[in-house]
Amino acid sequence: MRAGEAGFDIPSDAGPVPGCAFCEIVSRERDAFVVLEDELTLAFLDARPLFPGHSLLVPRAHRETLLDLPDSELPELFGNARLLARAMEEGLGAEGSFVAINNRVSQSVPHLHVHVVPRRRKDGLRGFFWPRTKYAGDDHAKETQAALRKAIALIRDREAGAAEGAANT
Repeated sequence: MRAGEAGFDIPSDAGPVPGCAFCEIVSRERDAFVVLEDELTLAFLDARPLFPGHSLLVPRAHRETLLDLPDSELPELFGNARLLARAMEEGLGAEGSFVAINNRVSQSVPHLHVHVVPRRRKDGLRGFFWPRTKYAGDDHAKETQAALRKAIALIRDREAGAAEGAANT
């Protein structure tokens, strides 16, 4: 699924900022390989990933940094960061993940985004010097997108079933 196919609205308190690449993805003006979306957040594959599956999770409302994110939006943002990390293990076979946020310094797009990167032992990622790569093509990106979306759906179903079971006991 590319951006634009689900139709969630942007929260009204922080509309899109002209020229913001991530606002353009959220508002469907720019294509992206979307892997997760809900009322408050959207996650898509990084166009220049460290490894296939490297995703960026953004609030739908334009928030420049973590400091600008209202407390009420923290649980959803970080809950979805955790969900993406699980999906990378279950859907992509990653051994773990790297989760990071840059605030202003090294923040390539001034719209809050959480990097969630699949990791494997001896994957070559050391310190903070990361070589960026590209997907072999749209088919490779679509395969990665499909694997993450499938894992997210399975995890959500499993967690919903567990919560329902706990409520019935």
